[in-house]
Amino acid sequence: MILRISAFILLLFSILFMPFWLSVVIALCAMIYFNVFWEAIVLFLLSDLLYGIPETKFFNMVFVSSIVILIVLIIIEAIKKKLKFYK
Repeated sequence: MILRISAFILLLFSILFMPFWLSVVIALCAMIYFNVFWEAIVLFLLSDLLYGIPETKFFNMVFVSSIVILIVLIIIEAIKKKLKFYK
């Protein structure tokens, strides 16, 4: 439990103060390590609310990284269920 809270705080700090690519790497590692890391979606939603601008190549959507991280979380959880060595 302490490790999950620490990962949440680290991801929050990285979203607020670090480059975006570092936040993505930390979120991916946390999603692989923890069972259903919903906190990543909430924090990337916060990131989109703070720093997001409408992207014309994504049909003027602001919440691009939140949607992408949700899709990645669903894919990772599906892959984890298929692996035999993962709980």
